[in-house]
Amino acid sequence: MAEKTCAACDCKLDAGAVQVNIGGRTVEVCCEDCAQKLKEANASTTGKRG
Repeated sequence: MAEKTCAACDCKLDAGAVQVNIGGRTVEVCCEDCAQKLKEANASTTGKRG
């Protein structure tokens, strides 16, 4: 079984993983900081603010 890693920084995910919806897909990240980074990156590529 493959280990899950953070979608933002590639760190190993543990029980404290955070799920975030990016572009209609749910991805898991290791912390709220990485969740915010992905949200900001998605907003800059789609032109959405929020």
